Amino acid sequence: MKTIISALALCAAPALAFAQDFSEGSTAKEWNLYAEQPALFEAKVVDLLCHFTGDCPTDCGAGKRQIGLLRTADDVLVMAFKNSQAAFSGAAADLAPYCNQTVEVDGLLLDDPDLGAKNMYMVQKIRVDGGEWKKANQFTKIWAKEHPDAKGKGPWFRRDPAIKAEIEEHGYFGIDPEAEKAFIKEWYE
Repeated sequence: MKTIISALALCAAPALAFAQDFSEGSTAKEWNLYAEQPALFEAKVVDLLCHFTGDCPTDCGAGKRQIGLLRTADDVLVMAFKNSQAAFSGAAADLAPYCNQTVEVDGLLLDDPDLGAKNMYMVQKIRVDGGEWKKANQFTKIWAKEHPDAKGKGPWFRRDPAIKAEIEEHGYFGIDPEAEKAFIKEWYE
């Protein structure tokens, strides 16, 4: 029942999302994205899989699961889908150390019902109990430590062994590599 109520709350949340203005005090850097609004708020860091299914490791999946922010002011579940890095890296690596803790976050909130963007958040800074702000920029640093043999130029995802294996098996479009060759020949040659 908790899962159903949480899912319904997440769907209904857009109507509540901007009932309160969360921009006051925010120092978030704008990305000039449509429907972005600076947002500073307090929230509990939650493992979304745990929140919806009850599968709850003590460390929120050690940065390998999607993380959400259960906002204190209105109990809305906000999807923390990006950190402050330009590489459009996820926020899980930055938020996982705060698993089940209440933190203050500063970043950009996207909310546009016409686009289907609802309570999506790009966290730029995190702090606990009014302490020092920490930049949310750990993804590529953690990735580099976990993949020391993948050094090189260019974005991390071009060198990631798991991504390269998927492309090898399924092609760039996620279809059979032979079908992909035919598609590329037909459309691009």
